[in-house]
Amino acid sequence: MAQRISGTPGTLGETVDAQELPATAGETTAENPWPLSLLSSKMKSYIDRMSSVWIEGQVVELNHRGKASYLTLRDTDVETSLPVQIWKNVLERTGAPLSEGSHVVANLKADFWTKTGRLTMRANDIRAVGLGELLARLERLKKQLGAEGLFDPNRKKRLPFLPNRIGLITGRDSDAQKDVVQNVHLRWPAAEFEIRNCAVQGPDAVPGVMKNLAELDADPQIDIIVIARGGGSMEDLLPFSNEALVRAVSEAKTPVVSAIGHEADRPILDEVADLRASTPTDAAKRIVPDVAEEAMNLLRARAELDAAVNRIIDREQEMLTAVRSRPVLAEPQTMVTAHEEQLRLVRRRSLQATTTRVMQGQTEINHLRSQARSLSPLRTLERGYAVVQSDDGQAIRDSNEVKAGDGVHVRVAHGRFDAAVTAVQESTDSSQATE
Repeated sequence: MAQRISGTPGTLGETVDAQELPATAGETTAENPWPLSLLSSKMKSYIDRMSSVWIEGQVVELNHRGKASYLTLRDTDVETSLPVQIWKNVLERTGAPLSEGSHVVANLKADFWTKTGRLTMRANDIRAVGLGELLARLERLKKQLGAEGLFDPNRKKRLPFLPNRIGLITGRDSDAQKDVVQNVHLRWPAAEFEIRNCAVQGPDAVPGVMKNLAELDADPQIDIIVIARGGGSMEDLLPFSNEALVRAVSEAKTPVVSAIGHEADRPILDEVADLRASTPTDAAKRIVPDVAEEAMNLLRARAELDAAVNRIIDREQEMLTAVRSRPVLAEPQTMVTAHEEQLRLVRRRSLQATTTRVMQGQTEINHLRSQARSLSPLRTLERGYAVVQSDDGQAIRDSNEVKAGDGVHVRVAHGRFDAAVTAVQESTDSSQATE
């Protein structure tokens, strides 16, 4: 059974020496546990040895109860809060009254109440962060982000000429929302919006804007995202200089337009956005074209196009007229007549050349005919010679080829006749035979 600390009655009315208890928490068992009071005293001893710590945050709740005040501090970057107790005299030393939304640094010391087991963060000192300190911190953050290249113009995405659907992140029923929507519809009535409302100041602003930014950036129908807020103090606009939000805008794939405050307001979000609009109304003028102006531009473009086409037609007409005025087109038969005369001349020359060539050929033929005739056997016959053939038609060249009484055929220059051989005389002298 469980035992009690020395000097206190045990479960059986006994008193037990404290040295019989486990020295450390790891040595406790179900049969030998620590009393709750021992655990509480050890926790308080451990917590009392902890050093105080300076923290930074934003006041989101503040309640005054007699000599003590209770406030809740929230981290400006993430959803983390911490309840803090502060005595009235410590709170009065701040010099400036604190209120919900104040940016402060506080020196905290943990305090553990053993009777109730409650851990309390007690503020030993608290100071409001002044405007100068805020500006210095923002300037350091701006230089850091600039050195990383987040403000490089080459990183900025080009806005679409006419977005299909516009994502708008702004406060609920805010003037900024009305200014953007009304002025966009005045310029382009068919424009469509996807409006996301969230807090635009205070501790909920950064997580709210980042959540809506991520959702709109993931929507493929959203072509452009506008983050809009009306004017306010520098403290009111601090969420739009938050490092986490600035980096989220830098990493967004959809073009982002920053329309925060008035012309003089310039949070860090303006530097990293793809387009900085001086006011929400200016953002409306920058993200959509003016339908009347575009209609006028179309009319002007059509007029310029008509004029250009007419100039081309007039120029081509002048060129065509100049071509048609040339003699070859004004009197096309002139070219035909000139070629006709040339053709006649060529035909005449061709005829003459052909005739001359035919006559020369005729002369050559006649000469060749005369030569052929002079060498013809008929010419020989005409000089008194005859051709003697045997009955089989063979020419007789030697007297030995016939004998007396043979019949022969004799051909002369004009006709032929048959004869009979009466005598055969052999020739002994070749010269006489030739003669």
